[in-house]
Amino acid sequence: MDFEGKKVLVIGAGKSGVAVSRFVAAKGAQVVLTDHKDDASFEPPLSSLVPPEVELVLGRYPEVVEGSFDLVIVSPGVPLTITPVARAREFGIPVTGELELAYSLARAPIVAITGTNGKTTTTTLVGQIFADAGIKTLVAGNIGKPLITEVEKYGAEDLIVLEVSSFQLETTRAFRPRVAAILNITPDHLDRHGSMQGYVAAKARIFANQTGDDYTVLNYDDLLTRDLASLCPGKVIFFSRRHNLEEGVILHNGYIAVREKEKVYPVLPVRALRIPGAHNLENALAAAACAWVLGIREAQMAATLRHFSGVPHRLEFVAEINGVKYVNDSKGTNPEASIKALEAYDQPIVLLAGGRNKGNDFTAFARVVKEKVRLLVVLGECAREIEAAARAAGVKEIIRAGDFQDAVFKAHRAARPGEIVLLSPACASWDMFKNYEERGEVFKQLVHELILREMAGRQ
Repeated sequence: MDFEGKKVLVIGAGKSGVAVSRFVAAKGAQVVLTDHKDDASFEPPLSSLVPPEVELVLGRYPEVVEGSFDLVIVSPGVPLTITPVARAREFGIPVTGELELAYSLARAPIVAITGTNGKTTTTTLVGQIFADAGIKTLVAGNIGKPLITEVEKYGAEDLIVLEVSSFQLETTRAFRPRVAAILNITPDHLDRHGSMQGYVAAKARIFANQTGDDYTVLNYDDLLTRDLASLCPGKVIFFSRRHNLEEGVILHNGYIAVREKEKVYPVLPVRALRIPGAHNLENALAAAACAWVLGIREAQMAATLRHFSGVPHRLEFVAEINGVKYVNDSKGTNPEASIKALEAYDQPIVLLAGGRNKGNDFTAFARVVKEKVRLLVVLGECAREIEAAARAAGVKEIIRAGDFQDAVFKAHRAARPGEIVLLSPACASWDMFKNYEERGEVFKQLVHELILREMAGRQ
């Protein structure tokens, strides 16, 4: 792909936009990086992240007219309905995303993983399995490292493992992973996709260009995901926690196992998994399926599964204070993710929930809160909405917090020995933080402040 002298507009100045701007500028393109946020909203300043030849247009979008640009690259967080994208399409200017652009440069086979929940854990686990097997492996994508920054360093004998989101998949055209996995599909991002039909269609783009030589890993227990099998052009491999499948990755006599051609291959006892919860067992089954179809055998998978302890911000143990465990599940950015977190524990829970709603309904979440949570601490933009759903479900013990620090400290004061203080907001973080990572880090900092206070109080 020849970028020399091409005029490229990059819309959205997050990690993806910055990475793609640097990349195409290094290839000789004339790059304009734009964002609706102004310069003061970025820390560090964008000018320190991109080379001086990248023109920054911030706080507004540049006018897109016929001949003004040769290519428009849209960051995942940018809706495709905004004016510059619509104008580009009107004038026949190609519109793409960082994932599709990076894919066009890829020489290594790709394992791509999507789903409403579990993407990051499963992607990290799959990458670790292959790395532990001695294969040079890149883990990138929606997990935090844009593919474009590393793609040219990996060849045909290596492997790329990608977490891909529905936002990234919206702008794909030729993207074709060797293995595509869909973990589950539950309502999320309906404010962006408009309906469940639109959301499912975006997810299904992960396998749209596959052929009969490729593999699609699907969750048999998730009806929406299972039903996609009839649309898959590749070989479908199901995984299931609940069903004794004739073929696929299953639970068999207490083991994670692969059943293939009427033979069962035990991988690892379920009790040996370090990551807690039924949802993480499903993630392990999916990871095993992705590894198996590319030739990783039982002993190699077991070696990684036995030691894998999860990822930051997903049921991440932070500390124990006076018999109370503090767990960071900031990655619980929708009700279904937080339901899975609540179901992972048998102990009474003090739950911190709230933030910005992404178009979700909290009814089912509230029912699980009623079953699992002793005290609910609500905060953020949709605190009132969560509280109303919880009270309708019969939850009695609810505290409203003024801000994030107030929520953590109120939870601390109310928690009893043997309980878990769980941050699993069921909402996006954007009303208070840049992203869920920042929210999780602040939670951990506040918990460590509480530890220091307890230590000082004993002296």
